[in-house]
Amino acid sequence: MTAPTFTVPPIDDLQDEALTARVQTALDQKTKPQGSLGRLEALALKLAQIQGRDLPALEHPQMVVFAGDHGLAARGVSAFPSDVTWQMVENFLAGGAAVSVLARQHGLALTVVDAGVKHEFAPRPGLLQRKIGWGTADALDGPAMSAAECAAAIETGAGVVRSLPGNVLLFGEMGIGNTSSASLLMARLTGEAIDRCTGRGTGVDGPALVRKTEILRKVLARHAAATAPLDALAAFGGFEIAMLVGAVLEAAAQRRVIVVDGFIVSSAVLVASRLAPHVLQRCVFAHQSDESGHRLMLARLEAEPLLSLGLRLGEGSGAALAWPLLDSACRILAEMASFASAGVSDRAG
Repeated sequence: MTAPTFTVPPIDDLQDEALTARVQTALDQKTKPQGSLGRLEALALKLAQIQGRDLPALEHPQMVVFAGDHGLAARGVSAFPSDVTWQMVENFLAGGAAVSVLARQHGLALTVVDAGVKHEFAPRPGLLQRKIGWGTADALDGPAMSAAECAAAIETGAGVVRSLPGNVLLFGEMGIGNTSSASLLMARLTGEAIDRCTGRGTGVDGPALVRKTEILRKVLARHAAATAPLDALAAFGGFEIAMLVGAVLEAAAQRRVIVVDGFIVSSAVLVASRLAPHVLQRCVFAHQSDESGHRLMLARLEAEPLLSLGLRLGEGSGAALAWPLLDSACRILAEMASFASAGVSDRAG
């Protein structure tokens, strides 16, 4: 049997000087002092560049939350037991989680993907059962995923995107232990010290945070040879992060707007961008989370997040909160009058 492989799709440079000039001129001619809407104007221009049209429009927005368990969680790197992963998936599907509430508020279609949760879920609307395994292996004992599992997860994530309508995706995740995977990926792929990449996650603090950091230091040493992006991804996990990598790559290839949530989703974008740098042109970073490594990761990605609210929940909650800003940016371009159309005098010459 041939092991599954994943081929990175073509992701071109979106640079279009003529389009950029037209959209910037349109923004400058709106009934306001130039630049007075600040970063909302920059966001409107970015959305136009992603979609390749003067008037960007956000159609059938999809909130997709990938969930998976992590073998490393048994080492005590989280303040919560692994069972919380499947229990929170049930909460998402029942409509009671923060991301469920926010998706409902903003009219975002919510899909939860079982990437590798240690639980058997009953089929129901809103759930995609795409389990690669029953949680990853303990990364301190060996690779969290085999190369074949990693490739299968990436391809599955791409397939999830291909199955969904619309031109904008908001990505979230759930998985007890996945801040550890994100910290490990960040440390390996950026060269930052693991101490600077490791934060509280679900709430570990004091001696527990010191212990978590030391465990992650040992995991890095255990996989010192895993320096290439996909080797690091397989070594550190998890299934949900690997599916996010595939989803980001496929969304970028389709020129869909990618709304990036917090630390874990950003780690998937980091991996994807090492495989295809122009992925970042399609990404809108929703917020800077309160997870200590996220600020450094955003700096490495040269990303400017829209919000900074002290969030560290994950789930896609920050992406959902940022959604109205994307809607507003599009409406400013499409609906706001120009000085000429409104009969308003421009600045004195």
